[in-house]
Amino acid sequence: MALSKDELKAAIIEKAMKSPKPQLYIKDFYACDPDAKPREIKNVANELVREGKLTFWSSGSTTMYAAKGRAKDEEGAKGI
Repeated sequence: MALSKDELKAAIIEKAMKSPKPQLYIKDFYACDPDAKPREIKNVANELVREGKLTFWSSGSTTMYAAKGRAKDEEGAKGI
């Protein structure tokens, strides 16, 4: 049985916070709800970005997701 939207949001945020890697591919969130379709998970992850709970992170060749404050970015590296 698929998780509700709020349950899926909570599972995605928990995975983003507890993952050893600060940046995650969208496919890393698929395990949060194996019954959900990939498009549903992507839509929820994008909604979390709009809400400010997740952020996009780009390596230049691919876009990943990260929990707010966990992503390694240029501003943090420069100490700004």
